Amino acid sequence: MKTPKRLQPLLEDGVIDAVIGQLMSGKEATVYTVRCGTEIRCAKVYKEAAKRNFKKASQYREGRGVRNSRRARAMDKGSKYGRQQQEESWQNAEVDALYKLANAGVRVPTPYGCFDGVLLMELVVDERGQVAPRLSEVSMTAEQALEDHALIMHYVVLMLCAGLVHGDLSEFNVLVDDYGPVIIDLPQAVDAAANNHAAAMLRRDIENMTQYYALFAPQLLETRYAEEIWHIYKEGNLTPDTPLSGEFQDAEESSDVDGVLAEIQAVLQEEEWRQARQAEDL
Repeated sequence: MKTPKRLQPLLEDGVIDAVIGQLMSGKEATVYTVRCGTEIRCAKVYKEAAKRNFKKASQYREGRGVRNSRRARAMDKGSKYGRQQQEESWQNAEVDALYKLANAGVRVPTPYGCFDGVLLMELVVDERGQVAPRLSEVSMTAEQALEDHALIMHYVVLMLCAGLVHGDLSEFNVLVDDYGPVIIDLPQAVDAAANNHAAAMLRRDIENMTQYYALFAPQLLETRYAEEIWHIYKEGNLTPDTPLSGEFQDAEESSDVDGVLAEIQAVLQEEEWRQARQAEDL
């Protein structure tokens, strides 16, 4: 095939040795299979912001720190340089998240670096060496669905313990190889502590995954992992080994009528005593 323009510099610099073909094209990037020495990897070429169809991107950038003050000011002003820096930040966010999550124990493709808007990473394959299918293409038994859903919930916990929420997790952003689910597509990963939308994004991530696995194990629809996990996280008690039950009890703020009346009576009685003492003093 004709070498894509964005991959030509990587060929010239010897980062990749050949472009094999296009793997997929999505809302934010086009992915190609490439050869690096004897290994087949994938190259994710990010689309320019004007061509990217990722809704509410500003919500995902919220809370992402920029150490360089000049870059931060330029990004805030929206200048040409600022837009370039914003794009670089968006692209680097995924490779940073991949390294962080791999170290945390989450199964993600192994990253090999980001080169001028091209992320080079592991090609996840099945036992036959074919590209691993997306979760949306996979059917399973109820037992397998329960097992894989529990594993995904564990990965969500590991991500949160590493300070991240995926932000766009669904059956379309998970691959399945012979060892189970592999989480992909992380440029929109958000800082759990610094992003005001983190809780809502976590809830949506978990609901997406639960609804898909519930196609095979309907009992999952009765679970409340999102509320349970976020509550434990907010309390500062979430660890990689935190056991999950999928249950959560909403706080009940029932009004104690008798107690309120007793307090009112006590105040009235105290006021009566105060007035009585004042009358005695007179």
